[in-house]
Amino acid sequence: MKLNGAQLILRCLKEQGVDTVFGYPGGAVIPLYDALYDEKEIVHVITAHEQGASHAADGYARATGKVGVVFATSGPGATNTVTGIATAFGDSVPLVVITGQVARPLLGRDSFQEVNITSITASITKKNYQVKSVEELPGVIQEAFYIAKEGRPGPVLVDIPKDIQLTETEYSPSVNRNPEYLCAADIKLPDEAGLEKAAALINSSRQPMIYAGGGVIISGACRELLEFAERLNAPVTTSLMGTGAFSNDHPLFTGMVGMHGSHCSNYGITHCDVLIALGARFSDRVASHIDSFAPNAKIIHVDIDAAEIGKNVRVDVPLLGDLKNVLGELLGRVEKKPFCEWNEQIDKWKEEFPLRDDHKDLSPQFILNKLYELSEGQAIIATEVGQNQMWAAQYYTYTVPRTFISSGGLGTMGYGLGAAIGASFGNTGRKIINVAGDGSFKMNCNELATLSRYKCPVIQLVFNNHALGMVRQWQEMFCHGRFSFTLLGDEVDFIKLGEAYGIKGVRVEKEEQVEEALRYALSLNEPVIVECVIHEENMVLPMVAPGAPINEIIYEF
Repeated sequence: MKLNGAQLILRCLKEQGVDTVFGYPGGAVIPLYDALYDEKEIVHVITAHEQGASHAADGYARATGKVGVVFATSGPGATNTVTGIATAFGDSVPLVVITGQVARPLLGRDSFQEVNITSITASITKKNYQVKSVEELPGVIQEAFYIAKEGRPGPVLVDIPKDIQLTETEYSPSVNRNPEYLCAADIKLPDEAGLEKAAALINSSRQPMIYAGGGVIISGACRELLEFAERLNAPVTTSLMGTGAFSNDHPLFTGMVGMHGSHCSNYGITHCDVLIALGARFSDRVASHIDSFAPNAKIIHVDIDAAEIGKNVRVDVPLLGDLKNVLGELLGRVEKKPFCEWNEQIDKWKEEFPLRDDHKDLSPQFILNKLYELSEGQAIIATEVGQNQMWAAQYYTYTVPRTFISSGGLGTMGYGLGAAIGASFGNTGRKIINVAGDGSFKMNCNELATLSRYKCPVIQLVFNNHALGMVRQWQEMFCHGRFSFTLLGDEVDFIKLGEAYGIKGVRVEKEEQVEEALRYALSLNEPVIVECVIHEENMVLPMVAPGAPINEIIYEF
């Protein structure tokens, strides 16, 4: 049958199992949106801004494990997706971003709304394409989805000139349009010698520690991680991106590691004799002082991406491969370990240094603990970036993967609301809560329009301290309290802002108001804003100063 390029794009997306797309129309994608007019199988979600669309696709991908898809027009439409693409790239999130482009005869002539988006995004995509003919469209789209998902996932951009969207060609369905590329051998397992060396180190260890990153969730290896940890009786800590990879209520769980990690996790890594790192990057927020990081340990690092192994810390046993498969192989080689003095020491640190609730006035810990209780741990938590993000990671209890959605590598303020919208479309009937600070929320609060339009049952929880809380915290701790442009004041009434979009809201100023407000919000099957007015002096603690060893922990300030 004959289809034009725009119709062909939609056919190819359906071949890839796409049922939801996030986007915003514009001149260079008018043919694509015209094709969408008659489309019944793909849900298109129009956001308030292309950045919101890219964050929504990202949140959809993280919450479902599927590839998120974005449509945007050329020029500013395409450049508005850049922050979202970079966010996905930093956290290994599979996206396919389809941008319109000016017609081929106008390329390179500084035409209206022309930008070289493939050059702009070259460093923040796994691969990008500018399609040269309608005939190559099917192969490019299939390849784009394959690359986005294979190995270490990430974003791929496909730039399609407008005239190609209008050009007709013959279409026939195909399972594999590029067998040479798509059948390339994936790295599944490291060599036998590496597995045996790792197993020998683990079996001889007396104080093993597991450090689990986002790769555990991406590879679907959470069950294998649980079995592995229980066989070794090894304490488990997670990175921010690994939150939910190991149930937070398991007795072997020690909490998050790093700058805002628990004493137990940071001390555990400092004193372990074997550190087993699974799908983690050893970022500067974890290995802040490399020379003193895990000083007594042999380090085993399992990752799908060879570039990550040895990049930031020394590695004694590198295991390059798919984490789920590698853990399966190691399980057959490691010996069961009993509960021992090492476990007793870990439990002693847990008891001695709990996460304390010594915040000023209305407590973020109290709010998030109450939210966990009332939601029965069944909510998906998205976050913005800053203090709100760390409190959400520390104080809500995550028992299953893909329930904590946050920008880790790039630290994108304004990420959470769009991501919560995407998670809502990917998990119909699930309660979605976006935890925000007032600064982050204001960055992309235009997406309240999207919440309102689609009646997404998202709770927008705002910790309003009238400040850029995390930067203010650093200024207080490291700049002698010189609060340069971080105190915002009462400049926005968030409840009235919600009302302007037809969204209900409730303001909380005292602890005794928290339960009633959260019960009300959770009872609604529609969007709602819950604003919690907290003191600007609330801090995220514990904390390790930047560049300090992770066992030098600030417990109070």
